[in-house]
Amino acid sequence: MRTVLLFLALGGMLAVSLALAAYLWWDMGQVEIGVHGLIALILGALLSLALGGGLMALVFYSHKRGYDDRQNRPDE
Repeated sequence: MRTVLLFLALGGMLAVSLALAAYLWWDMGQVEIGVHGLIALILGALLSLALGGGLMALVFYSHKRGYDDRQNRPDE
């Protein structure tokens, strides 16, 4: 029951955020973005994805090498 409520809550938040994003996207129909703005938007999105991917790679690398295990041992 608890898992179902969690999925319903997360699904509701996702639906609300997507509806708000769609509303804002269509509401800005008259706004024009120049070439420099599009380049900045694309570079910002790509750099954000690259940073997120790099950080996730470091998390997996750290877990695979056991660096996290040494920090959680109370006897050392």
